[in-house]
Amino acid sequence: MCKKNAYSIVHFATNHRFCSFMQCLFYVSLRRSMKTHTFRSKPEFIAILVIAFFCFMAANCHSPSAKAADVKESSTPESPKPGDEKSANTDAAAMPNIDKVKVADPKTILARPEVPILCYHQIRDWKPTDSKTAQAYIVPPASFEEQMKMLADSGYHTILPDQLYAYLNEGTPLPSKPVMLTFDDTDLDQYTVARPIMDKYNFKGVFFVMTVSIGRPRYMTKEQIKDLSDKGHTIGSHTWDHHNVKKFQGQDWVTQIEKPTKQLEAITGKPIKYFAYPFGLWNHEAIPELKKRGMIAAFQLYAKRDEQDPLYTIQRIIVPAMKPASLYKAMNQSFSYK
Repeated sequence: MCKKNAYSIVHFATNHRFCSFMQCLFYVSLRRSMKTHTFRSKPEFIAILVIAFFCFMAANCHSPSAKAADVKESSTPESPKPGDEKSANTDAAAMPNIDKVKVADPKTILARPEVPILCYHQIRDWKPTDSKTAQAYIVPPASFEEQMKMLADSGYHTILPDQLYAYLNEGTPLPSKPVMLTFDDTDLDQYTVARPIMDKYNFKGVFFVMTVSIGRPRYMTKEQIKDLSDKGHTIGSHTWDHHNVKKFQGQDWVTQIEKPTKQLEAITGKPIKYFAYPFGLWNHEAIPELKKRGMIAAFQLYAKRDEQDPLYTIQRIIVPAMKPASLYKAMNQSFSYK
């Protein structure tokens, strides 16, 4: 066997993992020795064979572990990228299991500092036909963008109702500088304008849906509502047609609360547990009716929380087209969480 052919065998065999490099090299060397060396005695030849055998066994002992390592490496699933792992685990880690939360007594709940909760309606530019009253409920996209940037730059983190519920009842820790963004009335611009801006800052929100408007012009569709829910936002109930809760009688509780709740659950595939009072107005008669229909908390506007049912009178403030500095001031004046 010529030198060129011998080392070709070594190269081919090791590249294809038929045997280890040491095994091949020893085999070629032995073949060359046997062809060029004349043994002077039989014992000498036997001695070489014995040495060759032990060398071969020593080299072969390392092969199985190397092969096992290769198999282990090839059979291990691809590890998730650091960013993917974070995005996959963040929501699961942050969201408490509400089913296990024990409801605290009113005094305990009222003693906890109030988290800033902002209420938005329409996110669009003003029209000449918009009255001064209407303008208070309309935030131009540029102003909304400024407000979201201020929150992000100031270190605020958005939270969702499940987190607030666990915090109020059990004191479950919240992210630093928590804030809740809520949207009423199902306006389409909440999905097409507000949502993309919130996405820029990794913010999540709560969308209180008035079901009579679903699919109508300028309002969200079932598919858009489900998309919000699927992407980590919370969907809540805002009655069927924005009827004042203080005027509910008899069958109104079924029409305005029960049926909309079932409709939203069918759309999202998730329980609907949170309610926002139309106009922010509530009364004591509404609370047991909400409890009977599966609501575990409800949101009103501006008034102090009720001393007997603070979970059903959680305060929010309406956000108009104010400057970021003014919003920051309003948040600190209205809410005690620091």
